[in-house]
Amino acid sequence: MNILGIIILIIFYSIYLGKMILQKKKGIQTDQMAKNKQKNRVFYIELILKIATYTVVLIEIISIFMTPSQLPQVFIISGAILCITGDIIFAAAVFTMQDSWRAGIAENDKTQIITNGIYKFSRNPAFLGFNCVYIGFVLMFFNVPLLLFSIFAITMLHLQILQEEQYLAKTFGETYINYKNKVCRYFGRKNKF
Repeated sequence: MNILGIIILIIFYSIYLGKMILQKKKGIQTDQMAKNKQKNRVFYIELILKIATYTVVLIEIISIFMTPSQLPQVFIISGAILCITGDIIFAAAVFTMQDSWRAGIAENDKTQIITNGIYKFSRNPAFLGFNCVYIGFVLMFFNVPLLLFSIFAITMLHLQILQEEQYLAKTFGETYINYKNKVCRYFGRKNKF
């Protein structure tokens, strides 16, 4: 499982860094988290989120080389499947967003609202991909620090989503509200009767 854990992380963060590099070549600053913002709630949530996500990566790497998980094999295998699913969801999200993808709220960038591809089934598939990898890693390499930091990072991602929803409603208005009424925050479509 150690090699699989390393491969999962390499794939996930290669997608993230690769997209940032490709966008940088086009003059796009992908990482907008806690940058060029007033020191307000948005800034502090993004700053804490950034710290949380970097810390989780470090703890994930350390967890791979710690004592093997004491969880039953079915949890470990389920975790691996969840991590692989997270990699796939994240890749689909980043690919579908094209040049509108940003990490953080890009108040000064002109982006488009994306509602096609995987965004037909999730308003936040990139965050869903992160969450799948975090939860899957906890199942694969269970230890208390990994559990606690993963819960913290997932909580911070959720707070970021709530901020982004306010920003998107303000920026895209009725178009975003209609989309929000059709597609669930994490996964699924809403039935309107």
